[in-house]
Amino acid sequence: MPEREMSDYFRLFNEIGIIGQLSRSLLEARLPPGFVMAQFTVLNHLVRVGDGRTPLAIAQAFQVPKNSMTHSLTVLERAGLIEMRPNPQDGRSKLVYITEAGRSFRQAAMDAFAPDIARIAAAFPPDRVARLLPDLEALRKFLDADRDP
Repeated sequence: MPEREMSDYFRLFNEIGIIGQLSRSLLEARLPPGFVMAQFTVLNHLVRVGDGRTPLAIAQAFQVPKNSMTHSLTVLERAGLIEMRPNPQDGRSKLVYITEAGRSFRQAAMDAFAPDIARIAAAFPPDRVARLLPDLEALRKFLDADRDP
């Protein structure tokens, strides 16, 4: 691959990384003290894909070590935002369920983030974002399918 093309891919990943860092900081500023993006994203994941997942499955979805995910889940459980229930299929593991308090917490965070989204939307109107999303989703799906087992 020519160096210019290779450079464009590094630039793409660099921009995505910086956007991730900036958006994380923005969202974390709207979360209650003691909560971080990792915990919010777990709640968001459970709402998006459905709850009743094992901690290991959630850790794999986020590509983090199980002990890191266990820490996030413990914080969320102590706050009453999720509950861990025995896995009826495997007595050695548990399943994670979002509580009503967890759903309310997630919605409150999204509501607190709404003014920031409005400012972003003023600079990047919905039609512009709609044009970006298919390519970003395709790249994410490719990278997800291509990752190491």
